[in-house]
Amino acid sequence: MAGHSLITTVKYVAGTRPAFHLSEIIPYLDDPVSVDEIYRIISPELPRLGLTAKKTGDDVEISRVLPGPAYILNDREQKRIDTFLAGREIPVTLAEAIERYITKKAAKDWNDPTVIERLRKAITAQKDDYWKPSHKRSLRYTKGYRVLGYLAYHFPVYFMQTEHLLAGLARDGLLKKSMTILDVGTGPGVVPLAIADLWSRLDGARAAVYSIERSEEHIEAFLSLRDAFVPRGGPVSIKPPVKADMLEPLPSTLPEKFDLIIFSNVLNELPESPVETQAGIVERITERLAPEGTVLIIEPADEDNSTRMRTLTAELHQRGIFIHAPCSFIRGTPCTAPRCWSFTTAPVIRPTRLMEALARCEESYRYVNIDIKYSYAMLRKDGVRRDGYRVSPGSKFLRLSKLHSAVEKRVNVAVVKMSGELGDVKNHLFKVCDGTAKTPVYAVLPAFHMTPGNEALRSAPYGTVLEMRGVLVRYNKAHDAYNLLVSRNTEIQIPGADDQ
Repeated sequence: MAGHSLITTVKYVAGTRPAFHLSEIIPYLDDPVSVDEIYRIISPELPRLGLTAKKTGDDVEISRVLPGPAYILNDREQKRIDTFLAGREIPVTLAEAIERYITKKAAKDWNDPTVIERLRKAITAQKDDYWKPSHKRSLRYTKGYRVLGYLAYHFPVYFMQTEHLLAGLARDGLLKKSMTILDVGTGPGVVPLAIADLWSRLDGARAAVYSIERSEEHIEAFLSLRDAFVPRGGPVSIKPPVKADMLEPLPSTLPEKFDLIIFSNVLNELPESPVETQAGIVERITERLAPEGTVLIIEPADEDNSTRMRTLTAELHQRGIFIHAPCSFIRGTPCTAPRCWSFTTAPVIRPTRLMEALARCEESYRYVNIDIKYSYAMLRKDGVRRDGYRVSPGSKFLRLSKLHSAVEKRVNVAVVKMSGELGDVKNHLFKVCDGTAKTPVYAVLPAFHMTPGNEALRSAPYGTVLEMRGVLVRYNKAHDAYNLLVSRNTEIQIPGADDQ
C-alpha cells in the first residue's frame, strides 16, 4: 500500500476517535500489511500529525497528543527572566555570532572600515525605503549587505522585543511544557533564537520551532546563527526553515497543529493588501492552530502600521480568531478599532559592539537602534481573554461612545490603558478604550495633579483595566478626539487590585 494512502487512512481514523490500534485498520487496507510494516511507514509522520504511538504486545496503540496544562513560571524562572530583561542587551554569544557571520560573508573583518561603511549604506537604504509611501516600498532585506545591515541594525531590538513578548505569554499562562511553534516569515531567525534563549531560563519546558522563509540569504544567516547559538540537545529544537511564502498554502511537511503561531513584522510587508486579504492569510495559516493555541501578531509602532494592525485584528475577531490581549472588550461588544494607534514600549537596549562601531561617524544617530516600541495582539480561538473584567449592567460608568453628551462635565469611566507614555514630564498622556468609542480617547494627567489616588494611570502596565472616577471630558477639535482630564480629585483604581 502506498505510504501516502496509508497515512491518510491513519489520519482519518485518528480524527474519529482519540485512540486506536494499528491492527484495527488492516481490514480497511487494499493490500494486507503487517502492524510492524504499517508502523515503520507512519512513525516518521506521527509528530506532524499530532499523534503518538505506544507498543502494546504485538500491536501498536495510536493516540492523539492531548494539550498539556499551562506552564506556570516558578519564582526562580521569573527571576531569571526579569534579570535578563533588566540587562537590556542581547547575549554576548549571539552578538559575536553575528559579527563572525558578517566577517564570513564580507570576506573581511566585521570592523574593517570598508565593511562598516557598506553596512551604513545598507542601513540608510533600508530606512529610506521604510519611510516611502506604502505603494513605493519594497521592504526586502533579502540580499547581500541588506541582510547584513538588518543583522546589525534591526536584529538586536527585534530580538529583545520578542523576549519581552514571550515573557508576557509566560506570565499569561499561554505556554505549555511541550510546544510546537511556527514562525511565519522568519528572516534570519530572530523569533526562533529568542525562543531558544528564553526557554534556556525555564526548568522543565521544551519546544520544537518550525519556520517558513522565502529568502535563501536569510535562511543561510538563520542556520549560521542557530548553529553558533543554540546548543544541540537543549530544551529547544529549531528546525531548518522551510523555503516557502506565506501567500501560499503551508507546506504539508510542517506539523498538522501548532501551539503558537507568530507573525513578527511580516504583515506590514504587504502594505497594498486590503485588511480582508491579510485576514485571509492569517485565517488560512491558523487552520493549523491547536484548539488551545495562541496567535501572536507583532507590528511596528508607527501610526500607519499600528492602526492597520488593529483593524486587522478586529477583522480576525469577527472571523472567530478572538483577541486575548491587549484589548479586553470590557463592555462585551465588538470593536471596529477606529483610528486606533495603540502600542507599548520597553526599556531601551544597550547598543552592541557592532552598533557602536557603526555610530563612530558624524551622523551617529542614524546607526543606533535601541528603542523598543511595538504594537501586538495575542489571539485565540477559544475566546479566553487576559482580563475577564466586564462592566456590570448597573454600573455608573459612562460608555466612551457617549462622551459627546458629557463635554465639560465630570464623569466616571471604565477603560483599558492602550498605550505607553505619549506625553512628557509635564503632562502624562495615554490612549484609553472601552471598545465602544468611535473617536479616539486619551487620558491626560498633568504632573502637578498626580496623587497616590490617580497615579495608577501612569504606572499600570499596558492593557490594564482602570476604573476612573471624576474625570473632566474635553473635546479636542484639532485632532477630533476626546480628552479625559485627571485632576488631584480623580480616583483611579485597578479592579481587583486590593484583593491580590
